Amino acid sequence: MFSRGVTVLSENVFPDLYESGIPDLQKGLELGHFMSADLVKAYLARIDEVNLKGAALHAVIETNPNALSQAAKLDDERKSKGSRGSLHGIPLLLKDNMATLHEEGMNTTAGSYALLGSVVPRDAFVAAKLREAGAILLGKANLSEWANYRGDVPNGFSGRGGQTLCPYYPNGDASGSSSGSGVAMAIGLAAGSLGSETDGSIVSPSSKNNVVGIKPTVGLVSRAGVIPISSHQDTAGPMCRSVTDAALLLSVIAGPDPRDMATLYQPGVLPDYMKALDLNALKGKRLGVPRIFLGDDKAILEAFNASLDTFRALGAEIVDPADFPCAEEMKESQAETLVLETDFKADLNEYISGLLEVPTGVKKLADLIEFNNSHADLELIPPYHDDQSRLIAAEATEKNDAYYAALAEDFDLGRRRGIDATLQKFKLDAIILPTDGTASTPAAISGYPIISVPLGFQPDNVEVLPVPAAPLHTQAPGLPFGIAFIGTAYSEFNLIGFAYAFEQATQVRLKRRAYAEAIPATQIKDVLSI
Repeated sequence: MFSRGVTVLSENVFPDLYESGIPDLQKGLELGHFMSADLVKAYLARIDEVNLKGAALHAVIETNPNALSQAAKLDDERKSKGSRGSLHGIPLLLKDNMATLHEEGMNTTAGSYALLGSVVPRDAFVAAKLREAGAILLGKANLSEWANYRGDVPNGFSGRGGQTLCPYYPNGDASGSSSGSGVAMAIGLAAGSLGSETDGSIVSPSSKNNVVGIKPTVGLVSRAGVIPISSHQDTAGPMCRSVTDAALLLSVIAGPDPRDMATLYQPGVLPDYMKALDLNALKGKRLGVPRIFLGDDKAILEAFNASLDTFRALGAEIVDPADFPCAEEMKESQAETLVLETDFKADLNEYISGLLEVPTGVKKLADLIEFNNSHADLELIPPYHDDQSRLIAAEATEKNDAYYAALAEDFDLGRRRGIDATLQKFKLDAIILPTDGTASTPAAISGYPIISVPLGFQPDNVEVLPVPAAPLHTQAPGLPFGIAFIGTAYSEFNLIGFAYAFEQATQVRLKRRAYAEAIPATQIKDVLSI
């Protein structure tokens, strides 16, 4: 039994931080079973247990030194003025490419020492929206450095944050680039998180870490204050343990922002994505399977094919196959590579130019390349982490006719002859694919939404590969994988409904936990005054 003042609480009133969702935590706060300060203490203790110690998952680069004081203020505000809403006093993690107020004490570096100590002019739009809603920004999640745009480097590695590891198998590949966000959600290091995606960087680590990820339509969520790769493909989005939590975060961070012109073309009135959470959302819907994009992983194929019967049982009609008219062209196209290389140089230089101070003296991409060469002991670490070939390739680009032709090709393949053509030809409400593989690319080059939810796990008898880890195991017993829902622009409401109905019917996330050493022990009861 635990006491808070004169109230005696039994242990079972406290949500399990490994799995509990934001509504469960908010209910406990509203009932006074615990306070936001208790949540912060508990999550910080959980991070301390497994981030650098124990399993050493390297999911979090740094924590907010003011998180506890902010939580105390929000606790006082709840008592004096009432709650701001569903996120009041809820601790969240942001990927370390999302700007947070410099005076708060956290860096914004994309995992690179080159931006350590840099002074951002303001919160990223998404950070400001979360603060306004009462959330506590608990810390910065590790990532593949420069959102996996530095070079041929293992998923989840950054100079500052080290090598992120999947909590479902020792030295497992957590995917990327939002690696830390996925790992942190998998084992309950915060109540929710944000990642960012250019092509796969939300949905892939969500798949590989048994969580839910929503990559929104480009233009639904502002990128202002987010260290970029491509203004044509980048977007921020939620990564959480449930579709409910992800929908809640998306409802808060979506909206127009004058600092991101793409958001000024979104629909005039955005829906409340929480209202999409309908168990019957799949009834009467048509889902298409572009089999040409399916990979050859046996366990994933078996689970995906079995899921089709689940969809039918939930009232959906499956159109299989429903292949893209331009599928072969999309597979062969090199347009995305050219667009991303060219955008990265221009967009990164623009981001750095907007910083108030960069102590390392890095002012543009060329300086970053030289910084890495001059600080190879921090950044270019052999044998696995010493490549910066993407940075070098990007520096050699310019916005010429070939670039604009590649951009047009991406939109043609992804939108007109890709997702939109397939939806129209087969009269589909959405497209479904295993998340792992090529599912993210059509959504990436079109700028359209994709959602991943848990689908299954590799069997216990699967071969561990590679052996030894070099430095990660990309295949191993128990490694999770997800299923993706893809739609046209601004179809998030429908996709969330489909994902929710499937999630609730299957409850895959609960069927396997992370390996024991990767699971923190600290719970809310452990930080309360006895």
